[in-house]
Amino acid sequence: MDYHFAREVFERYLDGYDRDNDKVRLKIVHTYGVVAQSTEIARRMNLSREDTELAKIIALLHDIGRFEQIRQFDSFMPDTMDHAAYGVEMLFGEAEGCPPRMIRRFLEEDEWDVIIRTAIAKHSDFVLEGIEDERTLLHAKIIRDADKLDNCRVKLKDDFETFMDATAKETGASVITPKVREDALAGRSILSADRKTPMDYWVSYLAYFYDLNFRESLDIVAEKDYVSRLIHRISYTDPETEETMKELEKSLLAYVRKVPGAH
Repeated sequence: MDYHFAREVFERYLDGYDRDNDKVRLKIVHTYGVVAQSTEIARRMNLSREDTELAKIIALLHDIGRFEQIRQFDSFMPDTMDHAAYGVEMLFGEAEGCPPRMIRRFLEEDEWDVIIRTAIAKHSDFVLEGIEDERTLLHAKIIRDADKLDNCRVKLKDDFETFMDATAKETGASVITPKVREDALAGRSILSADRKTPMDYWVSYLAYFYDLNFRESLDIVAEKDYVSRLIHRISYTDPETEETMKELEKSLLAYVRKVPGAH
């Protein structure tokens, strides 16, 4: 298992896409950001070298389906494509236009295929369930946490319209629908189908923190002050939205600081 070899193959794969496209660029940077976060989580958890390399390769490939989603739909919205399922089909099946079992280009051995396939398939599931093998579950949790942690960077640094399909001003002026408000303030993640307004989407990105699996991940959130920095990235011109965001900030800060250990 060689992450650096897999990265070289991945870079050649990316040459098939328009690297100057803002959405493609965002996903390339995000991929390597998730690799970095996976590496940091593994370091903090004192994982073996093999598990660290495995976590990095899963991170490298976790969003491989996104690039075709961008080419076909110019969107990240879940109603256009299940990018996780498509990525698994690309790597382990026979997706149209891809060589059969493309995973062998990145990794000659098949010893870790079940772990890689499961972790990628489930990295964007609303709830992580149905995994009995402890090592597979470990890596499924790592990629989910690393993905959310780098998404904090994305939401802080990248152009708002690139990932939101709305401006920061339009988002801050919109309302939070009752179901999304109720779930967020109750400490629950937001179901994709419940998101109706730009603010619903923005709140759902903050509610990601409730789904982090490891104390190490929550420590990173606290150290980087991601909760307050994200909430204060935009202005909220709807009075009810502004009040809800104040409540949510208080709730999330308490959660990040007090959760004692890994789920």
